[in-house]
Amino acid sequence: MSRWPASVLLVALLVPWAVCAHDAPHDHRLPIIGAAPDFTLVSQDRTPVSLHDLRGKVVAVAFIFASCTDICPMLTDNMARVKDKLGTAFGPQIAFVSITVDPERDTPEVLKQYAGNFGADLKGWSFLTGDPAIVHEVGRKYGIIARKTANGDVDHTLLTSLVDPNGMLRVQYLGAGFDLEEFRSDLLSLLE
Repeated sequence: MSRWPASVLLVALLVPWAVCAHDAPHDHRLPIIGAAPDFTLVSQDRTPVSLHDLRGKVVAVAFIFASCTDICPMLTDNMARVKDKLGTAFGPQIAFVSITVDPERDTPEVLKQYAGNFGADLKGWSFLTGDPAIVHEVGRKYGIIARKTANGDVDHTLLTSLVDPNGMLRVQYLGAGFDLEEFRSDLLSLLE
């Protein structure tokens, strides 16, 4: 894990907006970082999902892999807990997207099982995979650095991005331990 500080620095240098912290006071709107990179990948139900198709909704985009045993399950569980607090806005107005960083192993079936393990509401939450080259390029555009380890796991940066209804990237949270109430509040504030 000693490589992580260098990886985060590298992300900051390669994608300047990738580590923009949520530093706006609660009474100010989130800044616009820039247009969120579009993508089209395959869902847990084998249907294509693109960011453009989610226009009009606030979208949280996270990167995980199903066989992860430490930080990815924590992030997914945190997102599931926030989803439960969003009420009727989740689905029609707010969507979650979890993109694998291990597309070679994370087939739609594997991701569907992973989603089920967390009680994910698939009416508003998609778990995406696809051609490895395309998935890795999507991750790169969002500031994700992913590398296979000798034992087959994937070391990767952990960024969760919020995209507003107009397709603009508004904030990225680093890690899985960000403030869940702030995350919920930011999601709802982008509806206004």
